[in-house]
Amino acid sequence: MTDFLTQLQDFLAASPTPYHATANMAAKLEAEGFTFLPEAAEWSMQPGGRYYTTRNGSSIVAWTLPKTAALETSGLRMVGAHTDSPCLKVKPKPELWRLGYQQLGVEVYGGVLLNPWFDRDLSMAGRVSYLNGAGQRCQSLIDFKRPVAVIPSLAIHLDREANKKREINEQTYLPVILGQSDSAHDFKQLLIDQLLADGLQDVDSVLDYEIVLYDTQPPALVGLDQAFLTSARLDNLLSCFVGLTALLKADSDLGTLLVCNDHEEVGSLSASGAQGPMLKQVIERILPDPQQRARMLATSMLISADNAHGVHPNFADKHDENHGPLLNAGPVIKINANQRYATNSETSALFRHLAQQEDQPVQSFVVRSDMGCGSTIGPITSAELGVRTLDVGVPQFGMHSIREMAGVEDVQSLTAILRRFYTTETL
Repeated sequence: MTDFLTQLQDFLAASPTPYHATANMAAKLEAEGFTFLPEAAEWSMQPGGRYYTTRNGSSIVAWTLPKTAALETSGLRMVGAHTDSPCLKVKPKPELWRLGYQQLGVEVYGGVLLNPWFDRDLSMAGRVSYLNGAGQRCQSLIDFKRPVAVIPSLAIHLDREANKKREINEQTYLPVILGQSDSAHDFKQLLIDQLLADGLQDVDSVLDYEIVLYDTQPPALVGLDQAFLTSARLDNLLSCFVGLTALLKADSDLGTLLVCNDHEEVGSLSASGAQGPMLKQVIERILPDPQQRARMLATSMLISADNAHGVHPNFADKHDENHGPLLNAGPVIKINANQRYATNSETSALFRHLAQQEDQPVQSFVVRSDMGCGSTIGPITSAELGVRTLDVGVPQFGMHSIREMAGVEDVQSLTAILRRFYTTETL
């Protein structure tokens, strides 16, 4: 388990953006013998083959084909997660110059818990499109890695009500401080300098970019007995890593698939999001015949893995008293009568049975009846494909914070259950 947790922490630290997460998952798949099938190429697949494809550099689908079983009758065992996390994103024209301080304007991406972003050592990472010396369009990932920015809090002496009521104006409170200089630095030039420092030899000018801020504090095991994992982006890179690990460890003559979509935190409506056509188009290419594909989907199932709200000991009243998941007490089946989660009794029964076979605990979550409920890629993907779906997740604290917390036992438990799911013959 120590090696597993080390690999998880390394993955979290190396994946500050969906682009980095997708590239890191692709590298792991390549190392395990998966073949990359570019979307624009003609695909040729063989029984027993292992393949993956990507879209926008931020979403990825990996799958294995059965050696002997007929896919239309045995079905696909699918696990879904998402690569994006709430964050602060640098604006297209971000340069600000105030009182001798160089600042950057930022947008809020997703439902960010903003208070924890203050007084953090922040870096920048993302994707850059540029022209080389020959005038060719190129693209590269970028990661400053070192702390380059900060959002300082206003001193308590200047805001006596800060501990009682603190409203954050996203436009005026969040511009980050980069430094001091006699003249403002062009942000695109900063990107060029970093690309050159990263080893690129031919960068003429930056055309555009997608850059986010992130906390440089690395993931850690915390607690007197190191029972907890703390990190940025546990929601939902933890599920991406767990799903990938389960897929790679599954030794099965069955059809298996992992999909990790971008843009879940902003509604999933994009070409690479769960409400877009990516997964459906991949499945159409895996099994082109409509009749066979319909039969396959009728015998398939999707487990949507996205972290759940653990009951906080200081805020227990925010949970239904019979449905307060505890950290390190097992993965959580997420249920909602209004289909904000796609779980039904059939799919939850299968998951409980798989957990019993692996001797792993399982918990349930239902939001308080007087509170709104979040959602996942589960209902969206289920509606797009017409496939049986279950919503599960590891319980965590601090969801959508810059620093989140989960139980290490739950991570191991979910991995074991998903590996069993990938290898079970009857769905």
